[in-house]
Amino acid sequence: MSIHVHWYLPTNGDSRDIVGAGDRSPSTLPAIGDFRAPTVDYLGQVARSAEQLGYEAVLTPTGTWCEDAWVFTAALSQVTSRLKFLVAFRPGFISPTLAAHQAATFQRVSGGRLLLNIVTGGDPVEQRRFGDHLGHDQRYQRTEEFLAVMRGVSGALRPFSFSGEHYQIENADIGFGCYALPPIFFGGASPAAERAAARQADVYLAWGEPPALIAERLARMRELAAEEGRALAFGIRLHVLSRDTSAAAWAEADRLLMRITPERIRAVQESFAGTESVGQQRMTALHSAFANGGDRSRLEVSPNLWAGYGLVRGGAGTALVGSHAEVADRIEEYHALGIDHFILSGQPHLEEAYYFAEGAAAELRKRGLLAASAA
Repeated sequence: MSIHVHWYLPTNGDSRDIVGAGDRSPSTLPAIGDFRAPTVDYLGQVARSAEQLGYEAVLTPTGTWCEDAWVFTAALSQVTSRLKFLVAFRPGFISPTLAAHQAATFQRVSGGRLLLNIVTGGDPVEQRRFGDHLGHDQRYQRTEEFLAVMRGVSGALRPFSFSGEHYQIENADIGFGCYALPPIFFGGASPAAERAAARQADVYLAWGEPPALIAERLARMRELAAEEGRALAFGIRLHVLSRDTSAAAWAEADRLLMRITPERIRAVQESFAGTESVGQQRMTALHSAFANGGDRSRLEVSPNLWAGYGLVRGGAGTALVGSHAEVADRIEEYHALGIDHFILSGQPHLEEAYYFAEGAAAELRKRGLLAASAA
């Protein structure tokens, strides 16, 4: 399969420094005057640029620390014409029937440009804000039921009823008209998450780990999906610093790192200590050598894979750093493992969208690897 390239919408704000993902996202930036608020005007500029540059879709985050993904992307769908929106949302907080209804409406309003990113949630503090007190594995069991209902209420055999541990649904029927339930992107590194993904996901997402670790994950997920009589597509979430030369790219990584104070690193790392997310624990492990000793060279955890983002950012914490050809090489390496969807970002998101599209993406296009929609 060809490579599908997606970008990111920073609905918690943007900057020339690393803006975190989570409660502390903008508050500790060293130059708060450079902070770009997540307005419709600014993110509309990012979205229109992504569309013009050939990105297939844009991902929005979910949480109380950013704007609501459903509302914001519905607004941006009206200032774009081809760009798809990968809407992240937490499945335990609304009815699966209502979620299917929202998805059907979004498909009609946008002309079929919705993709769904299921985020079960790994921060117990944030889960409790929404009144969710289920344990880690129970949340993934609920997610699996949620997705079964979403598929059922919009499937061929309607009206649909369901009786499970978390949902009791009677005679639900959500019509998508000429559209369909959007593809479901799903991530999670725990055994419970992997089982749920094998049974219900269309695209299994991983955060950017070294290729050897990704190969292990993909092999395991293929086996789990095969046991369910299914096959999965795969995607990866990465930041990117792509420049004309390798030296220029690493100089930008050094600049970002120099802007991060030890106090900010310490505060953010302490906030990760209570996470139940296995994926977050794996991200933290990648940069722990630097955090404990301060050796910058140890942040390059694999050729051109830099773990500096994870020092102050939850979730995806690694970036591809290098010349356009080197970044393209690394993407081709992941693609050879079976990764088809690359969800990328860089700060500021407007400028970095151009750097990557006109550099590494152009190189991938020369190699005949990009999907036609991104050409």
